[in-house]
Amino acid sequence: MENNILFRCSSLGYIMTEPKKGSTEKLSETTKTNLIDIYTSNKYNRFTEISSKYLKKGNDVEEDSITLLSRMTKTFFTKNEQQLSNDFVKGTPDLFEGPEIIKATRIRDTKSSWDIFTFNRAKNKPLDQKYYWQGHGYMWLTGAELCNIDYCLNNTPYHIVLSELYREGFKHKDSQTPEWIELQIIANHTYDFETFEKYRKQRDLSITMDESKYIVAGFVEVPMKERYHTFEFKRNDEDLKRLENRIIDCRKFIKSTYES
Repeated sequence: MENNILFRCSSLGYIMTEPKKGSTEKLSETTKTNLIDIYTSNKYNRFTEISSKYLKKGNDVEEDSITLLSRMTKTFFTKNEQQLSNDFVKGTPDLFEGPEIIKATRIRDTKSSWDIFTFNRAKNKPLDQKYYWQGHGYMWLTGAELCNIDYCLNNTPYHIVLSELYREGFKHKDSQTPEWIELQIIANHTYDFETFEKYRKQRDLSITMDESKYIVAGFVEVPMKERYHTFEFKRNDEDLKRLENRIIDCRKFIKSTYES
């Protein structure tokens, strides 16, 4: 089976982690753990269920992120649905530039941030290596020479905000969250005043407390240009060769561990 396993581009960062300094092993413990999951999924057709509020928001606002990217780059994008594969990897790039996906000149992958804090943290840190290797997987599949990881900050959908308000209720007596705290949670998840007011009215929150009046009066809109940033990097054929060799080692590990 080891020669048939195709590695998802989204998982390449895990297999490309290096062993601890001084180790004589070819593969890191992180890589080996990931290979256990890959083997299990391929042999038994079982899948780990990964679900969180962060992923849920990302899925729910995906079209919003594409719209934001289109407006910021003045280029119309539509989501790609075509899955690609070669002898080593498989994946479905979000967006591309070029005549068609298999002749792409640039790959773009949107990352929808949970809130303005995670957005600004990502903006001020080096590119996450998981996304570097994911982007290289997509460039490998398409022939593209450039990749952009596009971070987008969108209003959190109302139903997810409601879930946040529900969780907050457990912290207060009789689940009676003070009005001003609910308003602050709504403010934390909205970036234009129109949406903030819409959510406030849907929640039927009046503005009676001084703290509430302060939150409404002090609401700061986040301009569109401040809700987008991108990391661009070029295709590195030496890194692609490293990736190919690592996948070969991973397949050997799976065979020797589970199929000997």
